[in-house]
Amino acid sequence: MNNSVRSTARLVWAGLRAMLVLTLVTGVIYPLVVTGIAQAAFHDKANGSEVKADGKSVGSELLGQSFDLDKKDKDGNPLPDPRFFQPRPSAAGPNTENTQYKLVVSGASNLAADSKVLLDSVKQRRAQVAEFNKVAQSSVPVDALTSSGSGVDPDISPAYARLQAKRVAEANHLPADKVEQLVEDHIDGRQLGFMGDPHVNVLKLNIALRELARG
Repeated sequence: MNNSVRSTARLVWAGLRAMLVLTLVTGVIYPLVVTGIAQAAFHDKANGSEVKADGKSVGSELLGQSFDLDKKDKDGNPLPDPRFFQPRPSAAGPNTENTQYKLVVSGASNLAADSKVLLDSVKQRRAQVAEFNKVAQSSVPVDALTSSGSGVDPDISPAYARLQAKRVAEANHLPADKVEQLVEDHIDGRQLGFMGDPHVNVLKLNIALRELARG
């Protein structure tokens, strides 16, 4: 009986030592080493790819955000601010086509391509974007009408950015050619030269726009 108790005690003690060692290695040492390497080699990415303006963090270059007025339409939706470039619609959150980037959850609307809800939403969005920017509905690009798979896409196509340039210039009392050049200067090409499509980061573009407006 005594041998059995001693054997059990040794096993328990061995288990506790193993747990303590593994906790120290995997729960303390490993995270500290990985964090240290990340901070040293990938400081910006490790800190959430923050974008700063006037010394303050204003968002992440990886997450889209809205640029709205402090006003709402008849349905209670925030109205877009004409002074800024607008992002694409967001379906992040409830199963709707545009939740104004309320980051409740990331994801798509899961609406099928033949969904009447989706088709009606696209038609409504096309009319709104065309009216807001004073352009023909046929010129509105697809990324202005549909959300991304994540629902928090920070980028828009060069076509959508160019479409908004005239409206943004007028709202900020800026020369149209300077705003158009600002768009061209903020077009990022394909990753590694062949992956993805050229795109424009909306937050970075709006920060540069604000600096231009300040003179």
